[in-house]
Amino acid sequence: MRMRQLRGLSVFVTICLFAGCKSGPPPVPYPAFVSVDGLPDIFIAGLPGVRAKPLTGASGDSAGGGYRIDLPSTWQGTSGASPDKTLEIFVVEGELSVADIKLKRGGYAYLPPGTLGFKLKSATGARVLYFLDDIDPNAVIRTPLILESGMLEWEETGNEGLTTKELRADPGTGARTWLLRIEPGAEIPWQSSTAIREGYFLTGTYMHSECVSGEVATDVYGPGGYVYRPAHSISGGPESAATISSVWFFRELSDSIVTTHDKCEVTVTGY
Repeated sequence: MRMRQLRGLSVFVTICLFAGCKSGPPPVPYPAFVSVDGLPDIFIAGLPGVRAKPLTGASGDSAGGGYRIDLPSTWQGTSGASPDKTLEIFVVEGELSVADIKLKRGGYAYLPPGTLGFKLKSATGARVLYFLDDIDPNAVIRTPLILESGMLEWEETGNEGLTTKELRADPGTGARTWLLRIEPGAEIPWQSSTAIREGYFLTGTYMHSECVSGEVATDVYGPGGYVYRPAHSISGGPESAATISSVWFFRELSDSIVTTHDKCEVTVTGY
């Protein structure tokens, strides 16, 4: 069964590449199967000279939200542009220095409110994910967290072919940020979370399904794909599969309970 699914995905991807696929996302009532490359460029106050793509909730000012940002070579700035927000950065490509710490691809930084304005700079240029979030008074992590994800080991999840790297987990709020690796042949269960889940697809080719009012909407993600799932929305299922080893960046801002479902079904939220 799984091999037939993978062959079907391979054929689907080949058709998309050489014949073109139907434009526009499936009828999903929240951002899913979004190509960030196709989003408009906007200006971000406090980060001069950058190209930014607004993710859900982003306004371009100090109100917060998420962005994918392209930093030109020799760019310099500061992390102190929004002192009343938490700042989370993940390096997608290139190189970014936070204070005196040089982060390459896979580098991660979490800077809580009250952190001194660290100098940010990129000698070679970089593409980064950049998130500004409101302060949560229950947060336990109150000091900067800066690390290279390449130094972390992939941890088993209990589902064969699915492994994770934990970048941040706050025991006070339940907020967490992690990488998820999906291998070809991995079985993806139908699951829902009680927290909003935001994801950016880093590498690979991957087909995923969203469950909308009991109906299945399926599409393919490539690098630069984005999803913002409301709490209690169901996704995954037997059509979800990777053709090659694929990696997601995920984050949730609150404690969550993950539920596995036998099938795509209507929930109390309508998802």
